[in-house]
Amino acid sequence: MKGKIKTFIDLFAGAGGLSEGFMREGFQPVAFVEKDKDACHTLQTRMAYWYLKKTNNLDIYRDYLQDKLTENEFYNHIPDGSLKKILNEEINEHTIDVIFNRIDEILCGSKVDIILGGPPCQAYSVAGRSRMGEKVKNDNRNYLFKFYIKFLKKYKPSMFIFENVPGLLSADGGRYFEEMISEFEKLEYGISSKILNAADYGVLQNRKRVFIVGMKHNKKFVFPEPDPGLISGSNLKELFCDLPEAVIERDKKIFFYIKEGDNYLKKTWIRNDLDFTTLHITRPINKNDKEIYKLAIRTFMKEGRQLKYTELPEHLKTHRNQVSFIDRFRVLNLDGISHTIVSHLSKDGHYYIYPDYDNPRSLSVREAARIQSFPDDYFFEGSRTSCFRQIGNAVPVLLSQALAKQIIRLLI
Repeated sequence: MKGKIKTFIDLFAGAGGLSEGFMREGFQPVAFVEKDKDACHTLQTRMAYWYLKKTNNLDIYRDYLQDKLTENEFYNHIPDGSLKKILNEEINEHTIDVIFNRIDEILCGSKVDIILGGPPCQAYSVAGRSRMGEKVKNDNRNYLFKFYIKFLKKYKPSMFIFENVPGLLSADGGRYFEEMISEFEKLEYGISSKILNAADYGVLQNRKRVFIVGMKHNKKFVFPEPDPGLISGSNLKELFCDLPEAVIERDKKIFFYIKEGDNYLKKTWIRNDLDFTTLHITRPINKNDKEIYKLAIRTFMKEGRQLKYTELPEHLKTHRNQVSFIDRFRVLNLDGISHTIVSHLSKDGHYYIYPDYDNPRSLSVREAARIQSFPDDYFFEGSRTSCFRQIGNAVPVLLSQALAKQIIRLLI
């Protein structure tokens, strides 16, 4: 890899959190494969951003975010080659040959250095297995890793990075994990695996995920050392300090900062190329939930604990099940860091209550993106619900960047 541009394919790419960290470190994407239409749209917009940044034309990007350009006018400034890297396809036995052919056309005989990605995690996660019961055993998502292996066999990258939830290690008594490792080793990859917490790599969020890294010729990857000091003295209050009041209406396009960004926002590149941000929008809440949010905030502020569902007055209870999931409502501690941002945020914000008693609400799209360490110039396409889902499914950018830097140290 020394002396040339390092290339990667991102499988199950989502909105691009994993690839963003690699592009920051100079890695060049060959293709992104993702089945979600909105996530692919987001990736196209981000590829446009990178092209315009490289060509010193970010004013075009700013105009698009401010609705001064239509989508067609905006994309007309971008070469087809940049946009065609995004393949809006589900990876399965019916599409894989089509995907291979499209990637081969992009490569024109060139080599792929790294394959990134991890299949959807619902079938591996503890929560997902609990919801699905016995059905989980027949869920096709358990076996999506077999398609990942087909990409390794075809493109023979020097390395791969496979990311998923820690529940992968215990799913079906560890059988899936053991089968994966066995298949990877058959391809002569040296396998290293480790559970990484994003909070150890500069992210203001406790988020644990398992990473499996394979290196050709049975070499072993050395994971970057955790550095909790990266977030020492920083908290969510600091992370949100420059944002104006969040709104519900989607028609407001941009939000100007109310103060200069602090050290954390600047050193993490969350504040960078723009003097405004986007998507500081939150969901509306009904009268019942508003009352619950106020009770949850008051309990957290006065007693330093989370309100249990069983403690609600009867007229506010809407669920019969009062045995499981009694922690349905959770207030963010602005003096600390966030608990894990998950895709369920797209369904409701009860687990991410912003502690403002006079104006109770859940997190905005931009606040969730910041917790995931996405920069403020990262624009998510699609509805508010879709944006939340894309963000919740993503790999935090700063964690991805730490892995990319480590690869450079080891291989370049």
